[in-house]
Amino acid sequence: MAGDPYKELGVSRGASADEIKKAFRKLAKELHPDKNPGNTVADERFKRITAAFDLLGDPEKRAKFDRGEIDADGREQFRGFGGGAGGARGAPGGNPFGQGGARPGFENIDLDELFGGMFGGAARPGGARSGGFAAKGQDVKATLEISLEDSISGATRRIQFSDGRTLDVAIPKGAGDGQTIRLKGQGAPGRGGPAGDALIELKVAKHPIFTRDGADLTMDQPVALYDAVLGGKVQVRTPEGTVNMTIPAGSSSGKVLRLKGRGAFADGKRGDLLAKLMITLPEDSAALAKLAQDVRDKGPIRPFRD
Repeated sequence: MAGDPYKELGVSRGASADEIKKAFRKLAKELHPDKNPGNTVADERFKRITAAFDLLGDPEKRAKFDRGEIDADGREQFRGFGGGAGGARGAPGGNPFGQGGARPGFENIDLDELFGGMFGGAARPGGARSGGFAAKGQDVKATLEISLEDSISGATRRIQFSDGRTLDVAIPKGAGDGQTIRLKGQGAPGRGGPAGDALIELKVAKHPIFTRDGADLTMDQPVALYDAVLGGKVQVRTPEGTVNMTIPAGSSSGKVLRLKGRGAFADGKRGDLLAKLMITLPEDSAALAKLAQDVRDKGPIRPFRD
């Protein structure tokens, strides 16, 4: 919905619940799609005032909005936590408001009174219009933070809504930052129509080791001095586990080695992992110090060529 729900209904922030209901009734009669066929402006306005009343008609949601805990779309922020697949849990049928489908704030509104006399009949159970009113439930939006590893390999993570309901979210392999996953029928219940959907926006958390550059990942890779001088194999951490990487003889600190296809995903393509070598000295460096002194005494030498 965005915007300010109080402005959408034309009421002040201190308006009573009765004043909010009256404002919604008045606007709904003016803007109802059956009264404005083909009028896309009125249809869009009707959706906005309905969403505004969904928020302000629920005392708990209204209080959270007033405290700044949720936005005008009812969006909350969540961090994922571990959990295997197994479907959503919580209210039966995925209904975030419990059994019966009654949305807090709507229980005292008679849809027959509101729409029946104007459009020729009351709302029918099961969504049958027959001149009555039926509406799909509002979509529920949330943000789920996932790890870089989850975004690359895929996973199942669980989120919990403020009403105690939980949903298991399947993270697809190669998921991108900002990608939205739609869970059908897991939103708010409809009024004579189907339930809305849950829209889960993915946010990839900052990683302590890997830095992302598009689809490529960069990292610092410690290398022992003898491996840098003589060459050898070292174990390198990747988002999918540890692999062996060959260090060419005579490698200098700062040299970048590329592991093809070990990066992240962008536009459906896998990037590379770029390992920047960081040479480390042994703890017991007496022998190394003597060798270095001998080399210094012999005068400057030509550096290794990569």
